[in-house]
Amino acid sequence: MPTYTGISSEAFRHPLDRQAEQALRSVPGFDLAARKFMEFIYERPRNVFLMGNSIEVGPRQYANLYQLFRECVRDLDIFPEPVLFVSQDPSANAFAMGQEKPCLVLNTGLMDLLTEAELRSVLAHELGHIKCGHTTLKQMGIWAINLIFGLAGMTFGLTSLISTGLIMAFYEWLRKAELSADRAALLVMDDLNPVLYTLMKMAGGSARHGHELSLDEFIRQSQRYQELDQDGLNQVYKFLLYNNISSQVFISHPFTVERVTYLQDWANSEDYRQIRAGNYRRSEAEGAVNVPVDETPATGGEVDTLRRQIEELQQQIDRIRRNQ
Repeated sequence: MPTYTGISSEAFRHPLDRQAEQALRSVPGFDLAARKFMEFIYERPRNVFLMGNSIEVGPRQYANLYQLFRECVRDLDIFPEPVLFVSQDPSANAFAMGQEKPCLVLNTGLMDLLTEAELRSVLAHELGHIKCGHTTLKQMGIWAINLIFGLAGMTFGLTSLISTGLIMAFYEWLRKAELSADRAALLVMDDLNPVLYTLMKMAGGSARHGHELSLDEFIRQSQRYQELDQDGLNQVYKFLLYNNISSQVFISHPFTVERVTYLQDWANSEDYRQIRAGNYRRSEAEGAVNVPVDETPATGGEVDTLRRQIEELQQQIDRIRRNQ
């Protein structure tokens, strides 16, 4: 497996992920508030919970998994090394959290479903989130939205501040962040197939009947899904499935078959070939901490709208605090 010493997250980050993150971090004080929130409001309590209710992976606990994990940390040049937990949960899921003291969690349902190579792909994907700084922004964004809805429920009259556009922009960033993490998995695996197999199993894999699955058929399914866009009405349906505006329900991950297409495109790109050849952007700071963000001004209506609405949100929160 290749090792990308000194690699910056900017080397593999999806452009839309990069633009949306830059817009969030450009809000004065947002990044500092996010880090403090993660440490004291979310990160520490969550670590206490995981330490008390999950298995901390190490040389004498899930030793093989720990070795896979250490190799992925090395290959993506992540520092500080996160802590890996295994949680008793039948759902096939994994997640990353924290930035100052990052950690990963694998559910037992996922471990029972995937092969060793596929588990490596999942570990690299979640480490990609940490490398890109997604964990802080994600939890801060969710906290801010929940906070404002809570304040609105206390008759502060702030419901209108969280417009549908802001929520949609935030969830659109979440979906694009997954594409960056998928790229991290491909870099570590250096082979597209195990990453695609993992996506297929996440979509509908079965430990008992997995031998009946066909990756080629799944790829053809993703192609048929893209062809649905030839009908404009299908594009509307896709948008509404991602953004159930009337019920305020939004999907945080791209549809799995869409991720197949995005990843195949990048695997065939010149950018990917250059990274594999060792020609990639390197970070001034080691690993996941303080990785520099591209200073090129973000463009596009969605990014500008996201920045403006977050600034309005911060102003209203400051006004409420002054009046308390």
